[in-house]
Amino acid sequence: MARQHETNRGASAPQPAPPHEVTATALGPWPGEDPLEAAKIIRGELGSPHLPFLAELPDRGVGSDALGRTACLLEELAVDVQPYGWRLVDRPGKDFRRAASALATDINVLADVAGAEEKPAADVKVQLMGPLSLAAGLHLHSGERALIDYGARRDLAESLAAGVGHYLTRVAAAVPGARLAVQIDEPDIASVLAGTIPTSSGYRTLRAVPAAEAREAWRVVLDALRSAGAAEVVIAVPEIEAPFEQILAAGADGIAVPLQALTTRQWEQLAGAVEADKRLWIGALDAGGDTLPKVADCIEAVWRPWRQLGLSGTALSAVRVTPSRGLAGRTPAEAKAVLGRLTQVADGLNQLALG
Repeated sequence: MARQHETNRGASAPQPAPPHEVTATALGPWPGEDPLEAAKIIRGELGSPHLPFLAELPDRGVGSDALGRTACLLEELAVDVQPYGWRLVDRPGKDFRRAASALATDINVLADVAGAEEKPAADVKVQLMGPLSLAAGLHLHSGERALIDYGARRDLAESLAAGVGHYLTRVAAAVPGARLAVQIDEPDIASVLAGTIPTSSGYRTLRAVPAAEAREAWRVVLDALRSAGAAEVVIAVPEIEAPFEQILAAGADGIAVPLQALTTRQWEQLAGAVEADKRLWIGALDAGGDTLPKVADCIEAVWRPWRQLGLSGTALSAVRVTPSRGLAGRTPAEAKAVLGRLTQVADGLNQLALG
């Protein structure tokens, strides 16, 4: 299978210590088609100690969607687009090249914007789709999902692991000395583990992937990211049937999850993660409504269960606050307002932490 890239040079750069306060970030998807506008807004709103990120701009079309963007990182595997979606193919085609070109443009723009800053943020985040959701979204030559085949699932995890080193090398070169955080998105993980992903025909469902295999797939990618210089890697999942225990067992540094529908049991699991020195990225701001929620309401939605579980105010330093979803459905001005609101929520939580 694909060989691993060597550790990138950015990994040896001095890494700032992680913040000892609540910080803010967003999940990656961003509105519009202009990477320069996106980078300026994001880095303007999320300066240190917050976590700016490399935006995903799905409005640009094929190749800028989350699946295509991650697929172009694969080593020794190639993809193209068919009427039913992205498919694994023998050699790269125009869709693969389009995705790679868009990503290269975004990284170059990031370098230009960060390079013009007097005091660049100490951190930067990138996103990629996790190996299980990648297997659920990519199709084999037959048209069936790659998820159906154990060998294909294994090859995808290894190929992704081999490709992430070059990705982080390029980002590290764009923002020299910045501490690299990585968000691994697994939007389909509950269905993958429950065996409810439909086949291509839609008449049946694919067999559930064993939890042990999921842990191993994540571990392979996590190890590659850390070897490539990532200082923090979290796995992002929806709140429904979120496999927190499996994520932590795989060795992730933390969990990213929206909080609206979290159960008491899930909060207890997250409290255990915090007590084990894991990071918690909480989707504390509902980004799906016509208007933004009040700062006080977002703060209360975190603080109340936090105190009910007996967690200390100082333990809030494990938290980053995020929107509940990506911001691609907003306008750039609305997305900017979301980031501003998130930093206010972080400030309010920090005030509570100080007592």
